[in-house]
Amino acid sequence: MDTTEIIVAIGGILAILFVLWFFFGERERVAASVSKSGVQEINVTVHGGYSPDLILVREGVPVRLNFYRDETASCSEQVIFGDFGIARNLPAFKTTPIEFTPDKKGEFTFTCGMNMLRGKLIVE
Repeated sequence: MDTTEIIVAIGGILAILFVLWFFFGERERVAASVSKSGVQEINVTVHGGYSPDLILVREGVPVRLNFYRDETASCSEQVIFGDFGIARNLPAFKTTPIEFTPDKKGEFTFTCGMNMLRGKLIVE
């Protein structure tokens, strides 16, 4: 094996590790803050994904997720919380609030309409 082949092999291994980290690595949990009205609220930016994409809330307390869609890509036109029966269109460059009260504990995935963008709502 010559030097070029070694460099290419190492580069390939590093690229594979980066992809694994990017898609499956540990993500930072962001807890929703409770407003004066008692609503758990968090702002979510939609731009090639959801940021934050791991949201922590409490069971039985109303939640308001403010989705700001900062792009025009067709994939991000909608957000779906299948476990809660919620599907909302997200107009580009506008904030769309989604309000509900989580009535069960667990981890619930939310996705775009094409199921390509993903986030997770953790109810404790």
